[in-house]
Amino acid sequence: MRFIEILRMALGSLGVNKLRSSLTMLGITIGVFSVIGVMTAVSALRQSVETGISFLGSNIIQISKRPVGVSEEGPNRRRFDLRRDITLPQAMRFKELMEPWTDVICLKTFNNDSISQATYQNRKSTPSITFGGSNEHFLAANQYAVELGRNFSPEDVALVRPVAIIGQGIVSKLFPSETPLGKIMKVSGRTYTVIGVYAAKGSSFGASGDDIVMVPITRFLADYGAENRSINIATQAASQEAYNDTLDKAITAMRIVRQLRAEQENDFEMYSNDSLISAFGKVADVIGAGAFVISAIALLAAGVGIMNIMLVSVTERTKEIGVRKSIGARKASILTQFLIEAVAISVLGGLVGILLGVGAGNAIAYMLKASLVFPWFWATVGILVCCGIGVSFGFYPAWKAASLDPIEALRYE
Repeated sequence: MRFIEILRMALGSLGVNKLRSSLTMLGITIGVFSVIGVMTAVSALRQSVETGISFLGSNIIQISKRPVGVSEEGPNRRRFDLRRDITLPQAMRFKELMEPWTDVICLKTFNNDSISQATYQNRKSTPSITFGGSNEHFLAANQYAVELGRNFSPEDVALVRPVAIIGQGIVSKLFPSETPLGKIMKVSGRTYTVIGVYAAKGSSFGASGDDIVMVPITRFLADYGAENRSINIATQAASQEAYNDTLDKAITAMRIVRQLRAEQENDFEMYSNDSLISAFGKVADVIGAGAFVISAIALLAAGVGIMNIMLVSVTERTKEIGVRKSIGARKASILTQFLIEAVAISVLGGLVGILLGVGAGNAIAYMLKASLVFPWFWATVGILVCCGIGVSFGFYPAWKAASLDPIEALRYE
């Protein structure tokens, strides 16, 4: 028999029992859906993280009081809260010590304790904008650029000037039809003169990089207080080759600034782009492994279901097999037909699972404002695994059907 005819007969046999075939496919669909859905969401979030981490800039070393990822109610929160704040004098002293080794030393702090909103005349920005204070190195350390006006100067910081640089989101809300330069706006009840506009930044981690207002760090602390407010420091190595040396010097300088003795541990945290991506990667790998285990169990159960249904099918069609063998059908043709049926059930279930998984995973990514992806690798693996399941669990029923004695099969009732 020609292969195309065998394929047509196999698919026709599945169409005779649509409900049974669909229920058998459901197990495969669930298994593939679980792993594809999770891996799609994880892939989208990983891509978003790797893209979003670029806000740190290249070869950047971040220094802060607390490590990244410590939640407000986390078990380690109090231990880090008890650390001394990194004060502005300490940050300035660190800057002095590091200036021979690097040109970029960014000092910054943000108003995370309350909601900030910018206003101009009767116009208001969106609530909860990013509002903080920094120095002239904020651009390099956070991958921003000034599109209009100018950046902060060292004199702005030293003289505590009430000036501000705003993002495109603020411009669109407060100055839709006029230049913002030279205008006096308010943020949290304080007035600032706009001296610059950042170029469009886009969103990362679900937050807009364009809804931002930055003022000189000295003015920010003067207006909103320095108590219970820790300064974050970002310093940039001159090159990737100088990164480790700059990191060592930064640790030494920070220990001097914090007046730590040799036997005392660091009471500050240091991290980089790679460390943040690596930390997320470990979490993503654990999630992926969990999804893989769940999917493997579901697929194993689905494979057993396929074998069971195919054995039932062989029993029901025993007489049909006997008739076909009596008129010349070869053992290989019978074996191929039943294998095709098993593989078709498995692959069709897998395709449905992939489509549902990609849809669900990207829906999660969309809600988290991450980029949408199609996991080609995992989709390919899913199809290959489904083919393997169809062959593995369908071979015995197919072999049993092909091995039936035609005389005995014709007598079967």
